[in-house]
Formats: sequence, structure tokens, C-alpha cells
Amino acid sequence: MKEFNVGDIVEMKKTHPCGTKEWEVTRLGADIKIKCMGCGRLVMLPRSKFEKGIKKVIKENKVEN
Repeated sequence: MKEFNVGDIVEMKKTHPCGTKEWEVTRLGADIKIKCMGCGRLVMLPRSKFEKGIKKVIKENKVEN
């Protein structure tokens, strides 16, 4: 299972209707909330569907412990 942090920018396999594939992770848990970088739409996905739909992490947001 890949680790994600709030603030990561990810590229999804499918294009959003607004034309972008880039999303920002805004909430983590059993469900993951992502925000479209093109139009600002917020979408909540189950973690399993999110992990299947992700292509790559464009920008990682490092969390300091």
C-alpha cells in the first residue's frame, strides 16, 4: 500500500471533464478527498478506488514528524 500525504499532487488515469488529470489530496482516511487542480471540484473516493485510479505522484508533500 502506497503512502500519501495531504497536499500531494497526483495524476489520475482518467481525465476530469474540465480537461485536467492533476488532483491535490486534501483528506486521508478510509476515503480520500481530492481537489481538481483545473476547476476546484472536490471528490471523495474509497481508498481502493483511488489507488487503482492513480497514475503517478507529481509533487510529494513531505510531513515532518
